[in-house]
Amino acid sequence: MKIRVGYEMIYEFPQPTPMIMVLGVHFTRASDVIVPDYLTTDPPVAINPYRDSFGNWCSRIVAPAGRLRLAADGIIRDTGLPDATVASASQHAVEDLPAETIVYLLGSRYCETDQLSDTAWKLFEKQPPGWARVQAICDFVHNHIQFGYEHARATKTSREVYHEGKGVCRDFAHLAITFCRCMNIPARYCTGYLGDIAMPPPYAPGDFAGWFEAYIGGRWYTFDPRNNVPRIGRILIAQGRDAADVPITQTFGPNTLVSFKVWTDEITS
Repeated sequence: MKIRVGYEMIYEFPQPTPMIMVLGVHFTRASDVIVPDYLTTDPPVAINPYRDSFGNWCSRIVAPAGRLRLAADGIIRDTGLPDATVASASQHAVEDLPAETIVYLLGSRYCETDQLSDTAWKLFEKQPPGWARVQAICDFVHNHIQFGYEHARATKTSREVYHEGKGVCRDFAHLAITFCRCMNIPARYCTGYLGDIAMPPPYAPGDFAGWFEAYIGGRWYTFDPRNNVPRIGRILIAQGRDAADVPITQTFGPNTLVSFKVWTDEITS
């Protein structure tokens, strides 16, 4: 299948302001790109790309004073298959984990493993290690948190999500990541596109999505405690320890987000 993805964001800046964007489709999907989702700006400004420490493609600009439009529109080839489910995927002993996964066992900005470790072991110690344990964590988080955009807060951590019981997709992911790490399962935050392909209406407004990957069975597997069912057409943008590592946009000065649109549509013609 082919999926059209893109966004339009319009900002107002009172003065020239440096800005970082993490918005392009992840390099692991490069072979699936039919029409590149190139970042464009209006008015035109110089865009300086770089890779961050997690391998994500990032873009730097200096936004001029006044109104700035950021946009992209691409087409991606997708298998049309739902997220993989591998119930036999086993949990690794910490000493057997690849070195590059260890960072995803540690606490991070939004994932306070030290404050939720006791809770995690009380909740999930009796669950079979491996896929079943990660799925039990997703089931708990899915049922424990009430979804609502009105519950979004940029500073909300996994501990606060657990106690408040409310949040958006990134909060679901942060709490599940924290519980996984507490149970010695490497887990990393993912951001990207996820539309409503093969899902019944009504459809929510277009937005970027947050989910996570757990390292079990010798590889990274996708888990989505917000939706908690395998989904079709998930398109990765970036990965990191948590949302602090992969903000869609990071501005270094005052601004106002005037307009925000995201689309993820199957091309059926």
